[in-house]
Amino acid sequence: MKLTNFSRKADVVGITGSVLCILHCLTTPILLMTSALVANETVRVGYLSLDYLFIGINIAAVYHATRHNTSALIKASLWFFLGLFAVSLLLEEVNPVFEYVAYAASAGLVFSHLYNIRYSRTAHAH
Repeated sequence: MKLTNFSRKADVVGITGSVLCILHCLTTPILLMTSALVANETVRVGYLSLDYLFIGINIAAVYHATRHNTSALIKASLWFFLGLFAVSLLLEEVNPVFEYVAYAASAGLVFSHLYNIRYSRTAHAH
């Protein structure tokens, strides 16, 4: 994927990464309780480490989505929710409230990316 193609599709990548993270976080407790597959320590640690992958995907998506033709409000929103998302995922073992903050931040990323798509389309339509 060329960098220019990634820049144009950064919002879609960000939305996908955030939605996959929400699904991952919702299914993790169920899998940990019911699946013998995650009883294997290596598989379990690998599955739980996907949080870092989602943080990386969202960092790249927000960076490329905010590089060109985005309003200051959308940029601030994307970077705010990304920071909140990353900190919450990293601190969710400290306090259970961070898990819920991570859900909210992920949803905020999805809505901010959707708004950026809409903004980009209306800004280029003139």
